[in-house]
Amino acid sequence: MQTVNSLADFRQKTSGHERVVLLLHKAGNESSGCAFRTLSEVSGEIQSIPFFTADVNLVRDIHPEYRITSVPSFLLFENGKLVSVIKGCQDTGFLKAVVNNNLPGSATAGDEKKAKQVTVYSTPTCSWCNTLKNWLRQNRISFTDIDISRDEKAAQNLVRRSGQQGVPQTEINGQIVVGFDQPKLKKLLEI
Repeated sequence: MQTVNSLADFRQKTSGHERVVLLLHKAGNESSGCAFRTLSEVSGEIQSIPFFTADVNLVRDIHPEYRITSVPSFLLFENGKLVSVIKGCQDTGFLKAVVNNNLPGSATAGDEKKAKQVTVYSTPTCSWCNTLKNWLRQNRISFTDIDISRDEKAAQNLVRRSGQQGVPQTEINGQIVVGFDQPKLKKLLEI
């Protein structure tokens, strides 16, 4: 794992690499510490892909460039383009599957099915939110987690779109599922 000190430093170090992972984190934050440990483990097992880290307390130009509003966030790049953002601390197996593009529902060359865009809107104290996210991980579904207790704009947008204030809410390719409605989730995720 390498540390980057700026957006220009990141672009220079990653130039010419087909696939790259960047962890944006905040030193001293418990969740960021967990994500850092996960990335250390994964980077030790996967030698073919370069892994980078940036502390948002010190590096102020990367997260605005990619519109990252919460950390920790894992950013996956392919040929210099951001293709996936995974927020929060993830388990090692899930992160390895994302990095290796081995998730069911992930598009790979020759696949007929297109990858699902999945976003979970949650809060840290919501037990159903954690149950939903664990269920998605068990089914190896890549998702972005947005903590609406820290992102007021996302919370307002969600209420405007769904008419509901409660969490969890899951957006799958533009369709909102309120609560942990497994039958509806399975249908939209084609599980």
